[in-house]
Amino acid sequence: MLLFVTEPPIAPTTWLPVFVTGPLAALALPSARYPLPFPARALGVAAMSLTLSGLCLFVPVSGTDIGYLEAFALLFLIIRALAQVYPVRTMAWTVAALAVSMLMQALRTRTLDGFIAGSYMVTIMLSLGIAMGCVVRATEARRQRAVRDVRQAERLALARDLHDLIAHHMTGIIVQANAARTIHATASEKVEPALEAIVRSGTETLESMRRLVRVLREDGHQALRPGDLLAELGETVGEFSRHRPDAPAARLEASAAARASRFSPEAEATVLRVVREALTNVMRHAPGERVTVRLDADPEWLRVTVTNSARLRPTDPPAGGRGGFGLIGLRERVEALDGTFWAGATGSGQWEVRTSLPRPVTDAGRAM
Repeated sequence: MLLFVTEPPIAPTTWLPVFVTGPLAALALPSARYPLPFPARALGVAAMSLTLSGLCLFVPVSGTDIGYLEAFALLFLIIRALAQVYPVRTMAWTVAALAVSMLMQALRTRTLDGFIAGSYMVTIMLSLGIAMGCVVRATEARRQRAVRDVRQAERLALARDLHDLIAHHMTGIIVQANAARTIHATASEKVEPALEAIVRSGTETLESMRRLVRVLREDGHQALRPGDLLAELGETVGEFSRHRPDAPAARLEASAAARASRFSPEAEATVLRVVREALTNVMRHAPGERVTVRLDADPEWLRVTVTNSARLRPTDPPAGGRGGFGLIGLRERVEALDGTFWAGATGSGQWEVRTSLPRPVTDAGRAM
């Protein structure tokens, strides 16, 4: 007589975590473009996991139906929600739903011993995940505060520079107006050129004032000396070379158009700041390399390039400051003037900082 032994049917709660809920939970993790935002996807995964855990209470089979892929996906969803979801209320609801669904997975063990052991393990994993998510969120919050502080400092520095240069031009306008009033009776033919000079100076001043949001002067701040940009750059490059007696002297190059041009006060101040910051980075990260500073100009743009002969070593800290925020400040200053900023390694193995600034002021002699 033949005896046929039939295997009990596999409960759906056994294969669902492997083939359905686990992969779907993992698919909710990437930051690719989905029709639903991340909180909605995370809440959907939590609802799906809770439904399966509740179903396990009514399916009379032995064993455990905890899906490890589903459990780890829930854990990483919790970490990502803590780190990236804003506002805080949305984050709290999302994390709470995911945490409950993860804790409820212990019900799938169906035995008291399994429930206690499963709850213990899930609680430990959940605690570690929440701690990691909070650390990532706090670190990102500190980084964003540091970036905001750097950008604010750059805005205030630009405002101070503009204040100094605008005050210089306004003084010139007042002097020209007084001169025109004085010679009006004796040399009226000279009044018209004086008025034209006043118009040019006033236009330049208004163009600078358009970018000035507010002014903040600190104690001990030295006023920016208005003057020839090439002379200022020459002093900066010369001082840099004197601090590197054993390295090749830095070179300052300027095109013929740049030598014959005049620039807005904020453009001059920004070019000086970019060059000084770039040379400071070279001093820190490539102290013995050859450095070239080049100034170019055309009717629409002012361009400055600082190049050193070797790119940064992989072990070097981020360029632009020990905390990595120097380049952020430069970019903020340049973009505030509608310019472009780039810093990085070139194809020839050099490190280069490039800045382009628009030229709202036409070429003409300084009306002073």
